[in-house]
Amino acid sequence: MGVRVRKRRRGFTRVTSRYQATIPRAAAEAAGIQPGDELHIEAAGEGRLIVTREDDPVRALAALGERLGVHYPAGYLEALRAEWE
Repeated sequence: MGVRVRKRRRGFTRVTSRYQATIPRAAAEAAGIQPGDELHIEAAGEGRLIVTREDDPVRALAALGERLGVHYPAGYLEALRAEWE
């Protein structure tokens, strides 16, 4: 008996018996989702899910600092750590 291979359609995925699914690469890239990102999934009615990337609060704060032009001088962190010794 030969192994039966299921034909897949581009942009579609199947849910496994463990309720796992793979996000198609094109959709993930278009949404800015990267490997390792944490996703929040909630139901939005029959057959609809909302998938939202949960941003790391530390990264979000660092990005905000960059947008606002907040930069610390070289050696600042080391000096701050030395205060606690």
